[in-house]
Amino acid sequence: MNQASEIKNLLVLARRDPIEAMRVAAGLTIHDHQVQILFLCEADLGTEEAKEYLELLEFSEIVPKTILPSMGNQIECLDGLDASRLMEEADQTISL
Repeated sequence: MNQASEIKNLLVLARRDPIEAMRVAAGLTIHDHQVQILFLCEADLGTEEAKEYLELLEFSEIVPKTILPSMGNQIECLDGLDASRLMEEADQTISL
């Protein structure tokens, strides 16, 4: 396998546009990359659009995570240390 086609561990940070971040995260799985998404901003995951993208993430086997306790009742909430590990282990980080 050449270097260009290696499977990478990618992390999408949802900082400003959580809907776009979910769309991008799901799309990155097309090349069999391991993709994770970490919400760093508040997101209303109850809207129809958000629900559709959450379904797409589930289909893509991406488990959304956050560092915001206020979103902890909707998705997995990480403490600062776990979030730092997630970032450190990523081969590439995409911030949206």
